[in-house]
Amino acid sequence: MDSNLGLLKFLAPQIPGLLSTAAWYTMGMTETSAKWDLRSTLTVQVLRQMMSGSGGKPTTIGKIQATTLKDPAIKGKIWVAKATVTAPKPEDETLREAVFQAIDDMKDGEVTYTRPELVDTEVEWTGFRPDAGKDEALPECSEEEKYKRMMAEPTRTSSTTILYFHGGAYYLCDPSTHRALCSRLAKESHGTVCSVRYRLAPKAAFPSQLLDGFMMYLSLLYPPPGSTHEAIAAKDIVFAGDSAGGNLSFALLQLLLQLHRTSQNPTVRFHGKTVDVPLPAAATANSGWFDIARAMPSLMSNAKYDYLPPPKHDDTLSKFPADAIWPATPPRGDLFCDLTLLDHPLASPLAAESWQGAPPLWLCTGEEMLSDEDCIVSVRAASQNVQVHFEQYEAMPHCFAMLMPFLATADRCMRSWGDFSRRCVEEPTSVRTNGTFVHAKTGKEDVVDVSQVASLTLQEAKRLMREAKVRRLTGYEKEGKAMPKPAL
Repeated sequence: MDSNLGLLKFLAPQIPGLLSTAAWYTMGMTETSAKWDLRSTLTVQVLRQMMSGSGGKPTTIGKIQATTLKDPAIKGKIWVAKATVTAPKPEDETLREAVFQAIDDMKDGEVTYTRPELVDTEVEWTGFRPDAGKDEALPECSEEEKYKRMMAEPTRTSSTTILYFHGGAYYLCDPSTHRALCSRLAKESHGTVCSVRYRLAPKAAFPSQLLDGFMMYLSLLYPPPGSTHEAIAAKDIVFAGDSAGGNLSFALLQLLLQLHRTSQNPTVRFHGKTVDVPLPAAATANSGWFDIARAMPSLMSNAKYDYLPPPKHDDTLSKFPADAIWPATPPRGDLFCDLTLLDHPLASPLAAESWQGAPPLWLCTGEEMLSDEDCIVSVRAASQNVQVHFEQYEAMPHCFAMLMPFLATADRCMRSWGDFSRRCVEEPTSVRTNGTFVHAKTGKEDVVDVSQVASLTLQEAKRLMREAKVRRLTGYEKEGKAMPKPAL
């Protein structure tokens, strides 16, 4: 009831604008009339209002974050079994040190970051529940029993396990906001999804999220004492995420690749044992946010198709009133990371020079504000003999398949994502580099050359990222804010 009332209060002031937009659309006079249907047009307008925060007083980061963390009731064709992965004991510090060493080895210039500790990390095991009614609640039983019943579903015919990282700009959302998506991925892959409740910014800064992701991957491979699940082979695990979760999926892969660059058989200490650190079966990203510096041209050129706020909204954080979690302690100029890290490959995977040796990659983008970054990563990886499955959807906004599931192209995107994940596990030799451009209204599919989908080279992109970093560092210093010193 409260959520419905809140939605009504939000939508009521927008009704005149929505009616006006509908009228202009009907006359074919909106900028996107030729590409979108009316429902898509109105959906994007509502999303723009939500993202801009217009029409009201400035809201604190903490309050905005809290609105996305309310746990809704679990009902319908979704299995959810909650679990906690216990952090390694303090003496098992080598996985933590491996992350810090990789950050230092991959940096280009001085960087500043606080070295976070390992913490208990919660996950939600999510599956497809085909026989449940639309409003049917989960059975009243233990989380372990829910997990067993989920794993026993007749439709779960694959060993595919998707390690999922939710989107939300690294400071919003939760596995609970992505349950429908994860259930759909489980359905399309015929497998299971393990959705990670990683630490959120700004309270937890980079590399906290990378540590959480790395620890959870190791926990799938080598279950800690008391775990619900049994050991899962690396060849059965696929990294996945949307937006910032796509960033974390690919950053985690870059971390593993770096460990393999420095050792033929990398190992870490985990729960008192020395364990191998293998590569997963694949990594996937839906509208991956690979450039934390927010420097690519598509941020402006594709704004007409998107609802994300323009870069100027991200360059200043002064619009947010102070609260318990912002400004951060120690101070920094970005919600997610220190400004010196904006172009670091583990914070912004777009900056990664090498994807050599990576498992197959699946990347999907609309004609959205982040499309440049997804295209450049696709081209770079494909040029280094990585199998890349690339899809671009005409005139579609950021994460359209999740926010506009009523579209036929959204259905196509989700089926492709799940099927790719399954094939990388069950039929890895069938995965080949290929590219597709999907038209908005007709659904017509054009074959595209993945090596040609980017309008910028990696070096041009890195130059823009460096320039953006310098601008933000300069602006931060002009505001008289002291830069924190690097942790020893």
